[in-house]
Amino acid sequence: MKRRRAAGVTSPKAGSKDVSKLDSLFNAYRDPGSSEDVIGPEGVEKLCHDLKVDPTDRLVLLLAWKMGAVKMGFFSREEFKAGLSELGVTAMAALRKALPGLAGEVRHPHAFESFHAFAFRFCLTEPGQKIVDVETAAQMLPLVLPEGRFVAPFCEFLTQQNDYKKMNLDQWNNFLRFSREVAPDFSNVDDNPAWPVLLDNFVEWQREQMQEGTRY
Repeated sequence: MKRRRAAGVTSPKAGSKDVSKLDSLFNAYRDPGSSEDVIGPEGVEKLCHDLKVDPTDRLVLLLAWKMGAVKMGFFSREEFKAGLSELGVTAMAALRKALPGLAGEVRHPHAFESFHAFAFRFCLTEPGQKIVDVETAAQMLPLVLPEGRFVAPFCEFLTQQNDYKKMNLDQWNNFLRFSREVAPDFSNVDDNPAWPVLLDNFVEWQREQMQEGTRY
């Protein structure tokens, strides 16, 4: 006996009917005032409302990653259809059900590395831009590493220090390594003397906080 497929869930051999459903779903959120074929900020907000998630929720960033979105706050038709096809869904109810599974997907190392790299690129809003401002990095890091060691104090440090206004990809990647390799009390931080100066400054700042009895 064949098991009936849930409504809005595509088969591995999705055909023209599924493409039509994806187009219809995209059109429900498409920006009618744009000359480009995109879902704009208002459409993304409406999409989040229908998904029953806050626009700032990590799941929205994960969905953007799954779509391979290039521009923050916008989903092109191609991105939208590719992402939902990857998830195997064509309807809102099915997408809502599939969305939480993305959090589990990025627990796998290869998927997480892809998500981590995507998050930095997603912050690059101008052509040719290669660095992000520290305020944006401080907002993004808790979404990328919600359980990461040092994330909360590092983000506080970023917003309080005055030496760095921007963060580059090397610093972004090194913080990930730092959060994985360095002990909570920094006892082994000198095992790698080549940490970026930004992280050296963070260690100095955090040690001062610890001496003063700050909760971090």
